[in-house]
Amino acid sequence: MSGLAPDGLPKGNKVWADGCYDMVHFGHANQLRQAKQFGQRLIVGVHNDEEIRLHKGPPVFNEQERYRMVAGIKWVDEVVENAPYVTTVATLDKYGCDFCIHGDDITLTADGKDTYQEVKDKKRYRECKRTCGVSTTDLVGRMLLLTKNHHTQDEHIEQHVERARSLSTDNVAMSPWTRVSRFIPTTTAILEFAEGRPPKPTDKVVYVTGSFDLFHIGHLSFLEKAKEFGDYLIVGILSDQTVNQYKGSNHPIMSIHERVLSVLAYKPVNEVVFGAPYEITGDILDQFNVQAVVNGFRDRDSSLVQSPPSDPFAEAKRRGIYHEVDSGSDMTTDLIIERIINHRLEYETRNKKKEKKEADVAKAMNLIKVEE
Repeated sequence: MSGLAPDGLPKGNKVWADGCYDMVHFGHANQLRQAKQFGQRLIVGVHNDEEIRLHKGPPVFNEQERYRMVAGIKWVDEVVENAPYVTTVATLDKYGCDFCIHGDDITLTADGKDTYQEVKDKKRYRECKRTCGVSTTDLVGRMLLLTKNHHTQDEHIEQHVERARSLSTDNVAMSPWTRVSRFIPTTTAILEFAEGRPPKPTDKVVYVTGSFDLFHIGHLSFLEKAKEFGDYLIVGILSDQTVNQYKGSNHPIMSIHERVLSVLAYKPVNEVVFGAPYEITGDILDQFNVQAVVNGFRDRDSSLVQSPPSDPFAEAKRRGIYHEVDSGSDMTTDLIIERIINHRLEYETRNKKKEKKEADVAKAMNLIKVEE
């Protein structure tokens, strides 16, 4: 494949990335988006539960959930299950990969060794930028501490839209694909903030809405089922204030910025609407020429602290375009939180150990630089 990668070196044909990909979030997706820019095909190795327990502690998502979630990300061409925790030249050769790409952060084995040392030594290692501000460790911390500092006020949503552009490209991470829109509550206008493929005149437009907090296998399965009703899927993302009003506590765990970018990363999604209203109005249906509104009946939330004043799907039902689907998954955001709470001590211990190992290595690296 001709051309240069973001680091100024030649692109590869098949390239490798690997990781735990636990509680898959925008940071993971952005790393894979960048990795795809280094080659024609991106092969992603995902570690199994046993390897993660050994080197990091218990994962929140099990291996089957993690394999499926990574395979659903739009820049991933192939997933290798049970990938070894330590990346070797033999693994790269086995899958025909020219080199591996990893973020510019530290990944260590249980005994504190760099998992990429061998491929670094053999010049089969390249780096991309780690996404700051979001990590699995951070998300687990929010659930355990019940913090609300991550919530975004509705009037501040616009400043986050620009960051969404980084996920608004197709699966070769170059050409525009996914559009990003912002719903303005005081008008029917939808402002588009990112270039992308608008629906063709012949496309059947499908609309879904929700919080999509802690994006999980149930969300992905639902979006895949919804996409089957048409050609172009628009996902309305509820604002932090709207979600908190109905769910209370520190919900949503992820800010609207993080939730939008998580949804944008997945293959079924063509367009998102920032801060979509809870009620799907006729204005929205007309603005986007929506021909099908889809809801998941497993998604009905029994944990709402405040019931909506009216049926949010009433207009879609009146028009005869409302559909219900079974995602086939029992996973919910509340179930993820329950997993964390039930294993609170294990996760707190895991996170403290991880932070200490990384701090020790960073300190050692700084000492080496000083000596040089």
